Order: sequence, then structure tokens, then C-alpha cells
Amino acid sequence: MSDANEIVRQRQSAIRRELDRRGIALKAVSFDASIPYPTLLTYFPQEGGREPVMMPMSAVYACAEGNAIPDDLLSLLLPAGCVMVRIPEGIDFDEVEEACRDFLTAKGKAHRPDSPGGRELAPVETTDLTCKVAHLRAVAA
Repeated sequence: MSDANEIVRQRQSAIRRELDRRGIALKAVSFDASIPYPTLLTYFPQEGGREPVMMPMSAVYACAEGNAIPDDLLSLLLPAGCVMVRIPEGIDFDEVEEACRDFLTAKGKAHRPDSPGGRELAPVETTDLTCKVAHLRAVAA
């Protein structure tokens, strides 16, 4: 068995533990994803039980589409640095553009020789930019 297969199976076990910890019942996952409960038990067996069967992409798709398993848990099945992210609905692109321009203007001003930290970011500038990033993330979400 390849290392990738073993990693995915270990992560499936981690997903099961986290589902249990969060109180998300496999029967609910089964219903929401339209995957038969006995099949889910092969992907997510009880702790200390047999080794999980490799979860096919069709099952991952069904779990994501039905919001049956939270995205942060499904992301465990992906390589490091990759995550599942839902595209938000109803984005006000004008507001996002304004927030982007506001951030870029502040960032440009912070890297000028006459700014409080010179070419480096001063703590006050870091705080201001952090708030602008938070605003940008909020309007894009």
C-alpha cells in the first residue's frame, strides 16, 4: 500500500474521532450525503475496529455537496496546504474592490521612508493593516 493511501486512511480515522467529539452522528451524515449507513461505517469504522476502506471521491463529493461533514474535516483528506473552501454567495464586488483599494493604499503608505517605521512596518501600521485585512475578509465572505 502506498504512503498516500495510509495517510488518507489515518485521516479518515481522525475524521471519525472528530465527528464523534463534535457529536455529529454517522446516521446524520448518511442521511445528508445520501450514502448508505453501512457504507459509511466502512469509511469511518469505530475506534479500534478494522482499518477504514479508502473513501472514494464520489463519497467525498456527496459529503461536501450535502454539507454532511464540515469542510474543515473533509480538508483532512487533502494534502497539506490544501483546504476545501466554499465560494460565498451574494458578494458585493464593489465593496470588495473598495476594501482591496483601501488595504493597498494603506500598505503602500506604510512602506515609505517617511512612514513611522520607515520602509519597515511600525506596530501602528501592522494593527491598521490587520484591521483592513479583517474587513476585506468579512466583505468577501
